[in-house]
Amino acid sequence: DDPACIVRAQSGFPANGECVDPFAFPHMVSGWMRGSHNGPLMPVSEAEANPIRFDGPPRVIGLGFQVANGELIGPVDLFDDPAFDPTREQAAKIATYIRRHGPFEPHRLPSEEMEYTSLPGVMKKLESRFEDMD
Repeated sequence: DDPACIVRAQSGFPANGECVDPFAFPHMVSGWMRGSHNGPLMPVSEAEANPIRFDGPPRVIGLGFQVANGELIGPVDLFDDPAFDPTREQAAKIATYIRRHGPFEPHRLPSEEMEYTSLPGVMKKLESRFEDMD
């Protein structure tokens, strides 16, 4: 469930900078903490790809390679760039804000989307105890 993407750049394709620019905004994504929470996608260098805080926030790394004479040369760490520092700072602030909502929505995914938890089973067992508050 950890996606990977390969993008061809240069020589008639978008430039490297165009390929990584969409990550200059910390979009909210699902997948934080066992795939059960929403959080800001934080572009980080390979050295900073060690999510510790609540197993996050969700991180993305970018490695660039050059093909020369049939050989793969690299990688270059595309997010090891101070131009992404404001994005990382914003992602950290968003992470703090969303975590303060507590262990429920909007930080936690809706029950029907939970993957790695027993919560759907627990909710089903308790269903008869719920009352409509209308």
